[in-house]
Amino acid sequence: MATKATSIKLFSISTPQMRAFHLTWMAFFVCFFAWFACAPLMPVIKGEFGLSVAQIANINIAAVAITILVRLVVGPLCDHFGPRKTYTGLLLLGSIPVIGVAFAQSYESFLLFRLGIGAAGASFVITQYHTSVMFAPKVVGTANAAAAGWGNAGGGVAQAVMPLLMTAMVMLGVSETYGWRAALLVPGVLMIVMAGVYYRFTQDCPQGNFSELRAAGITIDGGKKGGWDSFKLASTNYRVWMLFITYGACFGIEIFIHNIAAIYYVDHFKLTLPQAGMAAGSFGLLALFARALGGWVSDKFAAAGNLNNRVTLLFVLMLGEGAGLLLFANAGTAALAIGAMLVFGLFTHMACGATYAIVPFVDKRALGGVAGIIGAGGNVGAVAAGFLMKGLGNVQQTLSILGIVVAASALCALAARFSSSAVEETATAAELAA
Repeated sequence: MATKATSIKLFSISTPQMRAFHLTWMAFFVCFFAWFACAPLMPVIKGEFGLSVAQIANINIAAVAITILVRLVVGPLCDHFGPRKTYTGLLLLGSIPVIGVAFAQSYESFLLFRLGIGAAGASFVITQYHTSVMFAPKVVGTANAAAAGWGNAGGGVAQAVMPLLMTAMVMLGVSETYGWRAALLVPGVLMIVMAGVYYRFTQDCPQGNFSELRAAGITIDGGKKGGWDSFKLASTNYRVWMLFITYGACFGIEIFIHNIAAIYYVDHFKLTLPQAGMAAGSFGLLALFARALGGWVSDKFAAAGNLNNRVTLLFVLMLGEGAGLLLFANAGTAALAIGAMLVFGLFTHMACGATYAIVPFVDKRALGGVAGIIGAGGNVGAVAAGFLMKGLGNVQQTLSILGIVVAASALCALAARFSSSAVEETATAAELAA
């Protein structure tokens, strides 16, 4: 019987584990590209619809709010239906508002479609679930972080590519009003294509698909608890809620920066739209390596046999993120702001990777529930940051306060430390899997 992979053979797609690894980060990339495709075009959209600061804040909040609910639901759905069917469904349903936003004719309709697009952000939970059930303890942190990081880069690519795609449409003779709309059709079509590929070429776990295994009476490692049972079991574990907070302070900040960076560089530093897109995109592109680096370092720290080394690493990364965010908030020039953004962005992405390097060890009986709740924490953080900006009406002041909050939330990482028995059990399991 097939077992979890104990190594990552990056240039191979011959095994179910590696096919799942590559296709799950690609699906995540497409979803994140679609999720943030509107953000770098907001300066143009703002002018077309005559949006106020409060309306832009509402749009940013809507973009991440629905994801909280969908992330809570999608984890248990993975336990029940398996990640293959769950991802396929999310890609197909998510493509509807992505395509629909291109046809928005008012602030209200744009806001509604932007709310729907937020469902694509739940793709992260499925990606983390799929890699968690495919890879053994000694490499699962690296697998989770690499798949999430490369997929996450879709947000950064969208920041850089969407303004160029709109510019290309305009150069072909399309007006600016229709140029951004035509550009936004691209990610919607990509989601539909990816849905077909994912359903055809992946399976739920090393042994096969959940429905077939259950029918054969075979116990499933990742989905022992299904649906509501998974959520209830995860929700009673205090470590889940500590990591919910830390993830809100790292991934939540990441989402917030994705949504405000381009318009911040245009309004505050007077950069052009392509320049602002490139600057904002550089933050997202850090995910290509930084998130994977966080997971890899976590695996290396835990190799000594102490699971709590993963927790200590997360604590240090959160402190670095908070300090870097304060530097970014107080940068006086565009060059200094971009430099500071890259510094705190490195810590932010690594902290995200380090968080989900811990997730597979929190409660193996309810992996979907754990992944879903902690994933939702990221969006709660982003929504809270959006409301803070709306209340203060000042981006720099918002960023300064967030820097202090992030540093303080590092204490929650320490509170998630594991008992000595859990550390010993994990060390034994790692030795058996080696």
